[in-house]
Amino acid sequence: MGIPLCPNNMGRKEEIMNTALVTAIGSFSADIVIKNLQKGGFRVIGCDIYPGEWIADSRNVASFYQVPFATDEKRYVDSILKICREEQAKVLIVLTDVEVDVWNRYRDQLALASVTLCLSSEETLLLCRDKRELYRFLMEKGMGNPIPTLELSKADPERLSYPAVIKPFNGRSSQGLRYIYSLDEMKGFLECGSPEGLIVQPFYQGSIVTVDVVRQAETGESVAVCRKELLRTPNGAGTSVLVFVDPILEAGCREIANALNINGCVNFEFIQAEDESYHMLECNPRFSGGVEFSCMAGYDCVTNHLRCFTGEVMEPVKEITGMYIARKYEEYIMESKKRFP
Repeated sequence: MGIPLCPNNMGRKEEIMNTALVTAIGSFSADIVIKNLQKGGFRVIGCDIYPGEWIADSRNVASFYQVPFATDEKRYVDSILKICREEQAKVLIVLTDVEVDVWNRYRDQLALASVTLCLSSEETLLLCRDKRELYRFLMEKGMGNPIPTLELSKADPERLSYPAVIKPFNGRSSQGLRYIYSLDEMKGFLECGSPEGLIVQPFYQGSIVTVDVVRQAETGESVAVCRKELLRTPNGAGTSVLVFVDPILEAGCREIANALNINGCVNFEFIQAEDESYHMLECNPRFSGGVEFSCMAGYDCVTNHLRCFTGEVMEPVKEITGMYIARKYEEYIMESKKRFP
Protein backbone atom coordinates (compact mmCIF):
# COMPACT_ATOMS: atom_id res chain seq x y z
CA MET A 1 0.00 0.00 0.00
CA GLY A 2 1.34 3.41 -0.92
CA ILE A 3 1.17 6.87 0.57
CA PRO A 4 -1.84 8.93 -0.56
CA LEU A 5 -0.91 11.82 -2.81
CA CYS A 6 -2.39 15.29 -3.05
CA PRO A 7 -5.46 15.62 -5.28
CA ASN A 8 -3.50 17.44 -8.00
CA ASN A 9 -1.20 14.36 -8.23
CA MET A 10 1.89 16.53 -8.59
CA GLY A 11 3.93 14.30 -6.31
CA ARG A 12 3.60 16.31 -3.05
CA LYS A 13 2.88 14.14 0.00
CA GLU A 14 0.16 15.32 2.40
CA GLU A 15 1.76 16.95 5.42
CA ILE A 16 0.19 14.51 7.85
CA MET A 17 1.78 11.61 5.98
CA ASN A 18 5.37 12.78 5.79
CA THR A 19 6.99 11.09 8.79
CA ALA A 20 9.37 8.22 8.12
CA LEU A 21 10.91 5.82 10.63
CA VAL A 22 14.43 4.67 9.73
CA THR A 23 15.91 1.74 11.64
CA ALA A 24 19.53 0.88 12.49
CA ILE A 25 20.71 4.46 12.09
CA GLY A 26 24.15 3.50 13.33
CA SER A 27 24.75 1.63 10.06
CA PHE A 28 26.78 2.88 7.09
CA SER A 29 23.82 3.77 4.89
CA ALA A 30 21.92 5.73 7.54
CA ASP A 31 23.51 9.15 7.03
CA ILE A 32 22.56 9.58 3.36
CA VAL A 33 19.12 8.01 3.93
CA ILE A 34 18.35 10.52 6.68
CA LYS A 35 19.73 13.50 4.76
CA ASN A 36 17.93 12.76 1.52
CA LEU A 37 14.62 12.00 3.21
CA GLN A 38 14.86 15.34 4.99
CA LYS A 39 15.69 17.10 1.72
CA GLY A 40 12.50 15.56 0.33
CA GLY A 41 10.44 17.12 3.10
CA PHE A 42 10.16 14.15 5.42
CA ARG A 43 10.28 14.32 9.18
CA VAL A 44 12.64 11.48 10.08
CA ILE A 45 12.47 9.37 13.22
CA GLY A 46 15.44 7.11 13.97
CA CYS A 47 16.02 4.02 16.05
CA ASP A 48 18.84 1.62 16.84
CA ILE A 49 19.66 -1.19 19.26
CA TYR A 50 22.26 1.04 20.95
CA PRO A 51 21.65 4.18 23.03
CA GLY A 52 21.59 7.55 21.33
CA GLU A 53 24.83 8.63 23.00
CA TRP A 54 26.61 5.94 20.96
CA ILE A 55 25.04 6.88 17.61
CA ALA A 56 26.17 10.05 15.82
CA ASP A 57 23.06 10.26 13.63
CA SER A 58 20.79 10.19 16.68
CA ARG A 59 21.34 13.96 16.77
CA ASN A 60 20.23 14.36 13.15
CA VAL A 61 16.70 12.98 13.48
CA ALA A 62 13.55 14.54 14.94
CA SER A 63 13.31 11.82 17.60
CA PHE A 64 15.47 8.83 18.49
CA TYR A 65 14.47 5.55 20.15
CA GLN A 66 16.51 2.65 21.43
CA VAL A 67 14.79 -0.61 20.43
CA PRO A 68 15.32 -4.32 21.21
CA PHE A 69 17.38 -6.56 18.97
CA ALA A 70 15.39 -7.69 15.94
CA THR A 71 16.18 -11.30 16.89
CA ASP A 72 13.91 -10.72 19.90
CA GLU A 73 11.09 -10.54 17.39
CA LYS A 74 8.00 -9.86 19.46
CA ARG A 75 9.56 -7.14 21.59
CA TYR A 76 11.21 -5.59 18.54
CA VAL A 77 8.02 -5.58 16.43
CA ASP A 78 5.90 -4.23 19.29
CA SER A 79 8.46 -1.47 19.88
CA ILE A 80 8.53 -0.37 16.24
CA LEU A 81 4.74 -0.39 15.96
CA LYS A 82 4.47 1.69 19.14
CA ILE A 83 6.93 4.25 17.73
CA CYS A 84 4.94 4.43 14.49
CA ARG A 85 1.74 5.09 16.44
CA GLU A 86 3.26 7.72 18.73
CA GLU A 87 5.13 9.55 15.96
CA GLN A 88 2.43 9.03 13.28
CA ALA A 89 5.05 7.48 11.01
CA LYS A 90 3.58 6.13 7.81
CA VAL A 91 6.79 4.94 6.17
CA LEU A 92 9.21 2.30 7.51
CA ILE A 93 12.71 2.01 6.03
CA VAL A 94 14.86 -0.82 7.40
CA LEU A 95 18.60 -0.88 6.86
CA THR A 96 19.76 -4.36 7.97
CA ASP A 97 19.12 -7.87 6.68
CA VAL A 98 17.90 -9.25 10.00
CA GLU A 99 15.19 -6.56 10.06
CA VAL A 100 14.32 -7.32 6.44
CA ASP A 101 13.70 -10.93 7.45
CA VAL A 102 11.57 -9.96 10.45
CA TRP A 103 9.34 -7.47 8.63
CA ASN A 104 8.88 -9.89 5.76
CA ARG A 105 7.12 -12.08 8.35
CA TYR A 106 5.19 -9.22 9.98
CA ARG A 107 3.87 -7.34 6.95
CA ASP A 108 0.27 -7.69 8.09
CA GLN A 109 0.90 -5.82 11.34
CA LEU A 110 2.36 -2.87 9.45
CA ALA A 111 -0.54 -2.89 7.01
CA LEU A 112 -3.04 -2.82 9.89
CA ALA A 113 -1.15 0.18 11.28
CA SER A 114 -1.30 1.91 7.86
CA VAL A 115 2.51 1.93 7.63
CA THR A 116 4.14 1.46 4.23
CA LEU A 117 7.01 -1.05 4.32
CA CYS A 118 9.57 0.10 1.76
CA LEU A 119 10.77 -3.33 0.69
CA SER A 120 10.16 -5.67 -2.22
CA SER A 121 7.43 -8.31 -2.09
CA GLU A 122 7.51 -11.27 0.29
CA GLU A 123 8.26 -13.69 -2.54
CA THR A 124 11.14 -11.55 -3.83
CA LEU A 125 12.71 -11.17 -0.38
CA LEU A 126 12.51 -14.88 0.36
CA LEU A 127 14.32 -15.61 -2.89
CA CYS A 128 17.00 -12.95 -2.44
CA ARG A 129 17.74 -13.92 1.16
CA ASP A 130 18.29 -17.60 0.29
CA LYS A 131 21.60 -18.01 -1.54
CA ARG A 132 20.67 -21.58 -2.54
CA GLU A 133 17.42 -20.58 -4.19
CA LEU A 134 18.90 -17.46 -5.78
CA TYR A 135 21.62 -19.55 -7.43
CA ARG A 136 19.06 -22.01 -8.79
CA PHE A 137 16.88 -19.15 -10.03
CA LEU A 138 19.73 -17.40 -11.83
CA MET A 139 20.92 -20.64 -13.42
CA GLU A 140 17.42 -21.46 -14.66
CA LYS A 141 17.11 -17.97 -16.15
CA GLY A 142 20.63 -17.99 -17.59
CA MET A 143 21.45 -14.73 -15.81
CA GLY A 144 24.27 -13.32 -13.70
CA ASN A 145 26.84 -16.05 -14.32
CA PRO A 146 26.53 -16.97 -10.62
CA ILE A 147 29.24 -18.67 -8.61
CA PRO A 148 28.42 -22.40 -8.26
CA THR A 149 26.60 -22.92 -4.97
CA LEU A 150 25.94 -26.24 -3.24
CA GLU A 151 24.32 -27.16 0.05
CA LEU A 152 27.22 -28.39 2.15
CA SER A 153 25.15 -31.27 3.56
CA LYS A 154 24.68 -32.62 0.03
CA ALA A 155 28.18 -31.93 -1.32
CA ASP A 156 30.90 -34.57 -1.80
CA PRO A 157 34.04 -33.09 -0.19
CA GLU A 158 36.28 -35.06 -2.55
CA ARG A 159 34.66 -33.47 -5.61
CA LEU A 160 34.90 -29.89 -4.38
CA SER A 161 37.60 -27.51 -5.56
CA TYR A 162 39.83 -25.87 -2.98
CA PRO A 163 40.10 -23.25 -1.58
CA ALA A 164 36.37 -23.34 -0.88
CA VAL A 165 34.11 -20.80 0.81
CA ILE A 166 31.58 -21.85 3.44
CA LYS A 167 28.83 -19.54 4.73
CA PRO A 168 25.21 -19.61 5.91
CA PHE A 169 22.61 -19.83 3.15
CA ASN A 170 20.98 -16.67 4.52
CA GLY A 171 24.06 -14.98 5.95
CA ARG A 172 24.71 -11.28 6.13
CA SER A 173 27.74 -8.97 6.34
CA SER A 174 30.20 -11.88 5.94
CA GLN A 175 29.01 -13.37 9.25
CA GLY A 176 29.86 -17.05 9.49
CA LEU A 177 32.03 -16.97 6.37
CA ARG A 178 34.99 -19.35 6.42
CA TYR A 179 37.67 -20.38 3.92
CA ILE A 180 38.61 -24.07 3.63
CA TYR A 181 41.94 -24.67 1.94
CA SER A 182 42.15 -28.45 1.55
CA LEU A 183 40.21 -31.71 1.57
CA ASP A 184 41.69 -32.63 4.95
CA GLU A 185 40.58 -29.31 6.43
CA MET A 186 37.09 -29.85 5.04
CA LYS A 187 36.88 -33.32 6.56
CA GLY A 188 37.99 -31.91 9.90
CA PHE A 189 35.39 -29.15 9.67
CA LEU A 190 32.60 -31.64 8.95
CA GLU A 191 33.67 -33.91 11.79
CA CYS A 192 33.46 -31.05 14.29
CA GLY A 193 30.12 -29.55 13.35
CA SER A 194 26.89 -29.85 11.42
CA PRO A 195 26.76 -28.78 7.76
CA GLU A 196 23.06 -27.94 7.97
CA GLY A 197 22.19 -24.43 6.84
CA LEU A 198 25.56 -23.92 5.17
CA ILE A 199 26.48 -23.56 1.52
CA VAL A 200 29.83 -24.14 -0.16
CA GLN A 201 31.25 -22.26 -3.15
CA PRO A 202 34.58 -22.35 -4.99
CA PHE A 203 36.88 -19.46 -4.13
CA TYR A 204 37.17 -17.01 -7.04
CA GLN A 205 40.12 -14.67 -7.08
CA GLY A 206 39.13 -11.17 -8.18
CA SER A 207 37.70 -7.78 -7.30
CA ILE A 208 34.40 -7.14 -5.54
CA VAL A 209 32.02 -5.14 -7.72
CA THR A 210 28.69 -3.99 -6.36
CA VAL A 211 25.79 -2.45 -8.22
CA ASP A 212 23.08 -0.34 -6.62
CA VAL A 213 19.87 -0.99 -8.54
CA VAL A 214 16.66 0.99 -8.17
CA ARG A 215 13.63 -0.50 -9.87
CA GLN A 216 9.98 0.55 -9.81
CA ALA A 217 7.91 -2.60 -10.05
CA GLU A 218 4.79 -0.73 -11.19
CA THR A 219 6.47 0.71 -14.30
CA GLY A 220 9.42 -1.66 -14.77
CA GLU A 221 11.80 1.30 -14.99
CA SER A 222 15.21 0.76 -13.40
CA VAL A 223 18.63 2.38 -12.92
CA ALA A 224 21.94 0.69 -12.08
CA VAL A 225 25.12 2.30 -10.70
CA CYS A 226 28.33 0.23 -10.56
CA ARG A 227 31.36 0.50 -8.31
CA LYS A 228 34.50 -1.50 -7.65
CA GLU A 229 35.27 -1.80 -3.95
CA LEU A 230 38.97 -1.11 -3.46
CA LEU A 231 39.07 -1.17 0.36
CA ARG A 232 36.47 -2.85 2.57
CA THR A 233 35.79 -3.40 6.25
CA PRO A 234 35.89 -7.01 7.52
CA ASN A 235 32.09 -7.19 7.30
CA GLY A 236 32.08 -6.14 3.65
CA ALA A 237 31.39 -2.38 3.62
CA GLY A 238 33.39 -0.44 1.03
CA THR A 239 35.51 2.43 2.32
CA SER A 240 37.33 3.31 -0.91
CA VAL A 241 35.62 2.70 -4.23
CA LEU A 242 35.75 3.41 -7.94
CA VAL A 243 32.38 4.31 -9.46
CA PHE A 244 32.37 3.39 -13.14
CA VAL A 245 30.05 3.06 -16.13
CA ASP A 246 29.60 -0.36 -17.76
CA PRO A 247 26.53 -0.50 -20.04
CA ILE A 248 26.69 -4.30 -20.36
CA LEU A 249 26.85 -4.94 -16.61
CA GLU A 250 24.16 -2.33 -15.98
CA ALA A 251 21.85 -3.92 -18.55
CA GLY A 252 22.44 -7.35 -17.01
CA CYS A 253 21.56 -6.03 -13.56
CA ARG A 254 18.38 -4.43 -14.85
CA GLU A 255 17.44 -7.75 -16.45
CA ILE A 256 18.02 -9.60 -13.17
CA ALA A 257 16.03 -6.98 -11.25
CA ASN A 258 13.13 -7.48 -13.65
CA ALA A 259 13.26 -11.26 -13.26
CA LEU A 260 13.32 -10.96 -9.46
CA ASN A 261 10.54 -8.34 -9.57
CA ILE A 262 12.59 -5.99 -7.40
CA ASN A 263 10.81 -2.91 -6.07
CA GLY A 264 12.96 -0.11 -4.66
CA CYS A 265 16.71 0.01 -4.10
CA VAL A 266 18.78 -3.17 -3.72
CA ASN A 267 22.43 -4.07 -4.13
CA PHE A 268 23.88 -6.81 -6.33
CA GLU A 269 27.33 -8.13 -5.49
CA PHE A 270 29.70 -9.67 -8.03
CA ILE A 271 33.24 -10.96 -8.23
CA GLN A 272 35.11 -9.68 -11.26
CA ALA A 273 37.51 -12.48 -12.11
CA GLU A 274 41.00 -12.04 -13.52
CA ASP A 275 39.60 -12.59 -17.04
CA GLU A 276 37.28 -9.56 -16.45
CA SER A 277 34.14 -11.74 -16.32
CA TYR A 278 31.49 -11.01 -13.67
CA HIS A 279 30.08 -13.69 -11.38
CA MET A 280 27.09 -12.82 -9.23
CA LEU A 281 27.40 -13.57 -5.52
CA GLU A 282 24.19 -12.27 -3.98
CA CYS A 283 21.45 -9.70 -3.82
CA ASN A 284 21.16 -7.54 -0.70
CA PRO A 285 17.47 -6.53 -0.77
CA ARG A 286 17.99 -3.18 1.00
CA PHE A 287 20.29 -0.17 0.77
CA SER A 288 23.95 -1.10 0.53
CA GLY A 289 26.39 0.32 3.03
CA GLY A 290 27.88 2.31 0.16
CA VAL A 291 24.66 3.71 -1.33
CA GLU A 292 25.97 7.23 -0.69
CA PHE A 293 28.67 6.59 -3.29
CA SER A 294 25.98 6.12 -5.94
CA CYS A 295 24.19 9.26 -4.79
CA MET A 296 27.43 11.24 -5.04
CA ALA A 297 28.09 9.88 -8.53
CA GLY A 298 24.83 11.20 -9.91
CA TYR A 299 21.73 9.22 -8.90
CA ASP A 300 19.65 9.76 -5.76
CA CYS A 301 18.91 6.16 -4.83
CA VAL A 302 17.19 7.17 -1.58
CA THR A 303 14.57 9.54 -3.01
CA ASN A 304 13.86 7.22 -5.91
CA HIS A 305 13.62 4.21 -3.61
CA LEU A 306 10.83 6.01 -1.78
CA ARG A 307 9.13 6.93 -5.07
CA CYS A 308 8.76 3.23 -5.80
CA PHE A 309 6.34 2.99 -2.86
CA THR A 310 4.50 6.32 -3.01
CA GLY A 311 3.14 6.09 -6.53
CA GLU A 312 5.41 8.87 -7.77
CA VAL A 313 7.37 8.50 -11.00
CA MET A 314 10.96 7.37 -10.59
CA GLU A 315 13.52 9.79 -11.98
CA PRO A 316 15.51 8.64 -15.03
CA VAL A 317 19.28 8.62 -14.73
CA LYS A 318 20.90 11.69 -16.29
CA GLU A 319 24.61 11.07 -16.05
CA ILE A 320 26.78 8.91 -13.82
CA THR A 321 30.24 10.36 -13.27
CA GLY A 322 33.05 7.85 -12.88
CA MET A 323 35.12 8.75 -9.82
CA TYR A 324 37.20 7.50 -6.95
CA ILE A 325 35.50 8.09 -3.59
CA ALA A 326 36.98 7.45 -0.15
CA ARG A 327 35.07 7.38 3.12
CA LYS A 328 36.53 8.66 6.38
CA TYR A 329 35.47 8.43 9.98
CA GLU A 330 34.76 11.58 11.97
CA GLU A 331 34.49 12.14 15.71
CA TYR A 332 31.43 13.69 17.36
CA ILE A 333 31.01 14.68 20.99
CA MET A 334 27.68 13.16 21.91
CA GLU A 335 27.64 14.17 25.57
CA SER A 336 30.23 16.07 27.60
CA LYS A 337 30.78 15.74 31.32
CA LYS A 338 33.81 16.62 33.42
CA ARG A 339 33.64 13.29 35.18
CA PHE A 340 31.68 10.15 34.48
CA PRO A 341 30.73 7.78 37.30
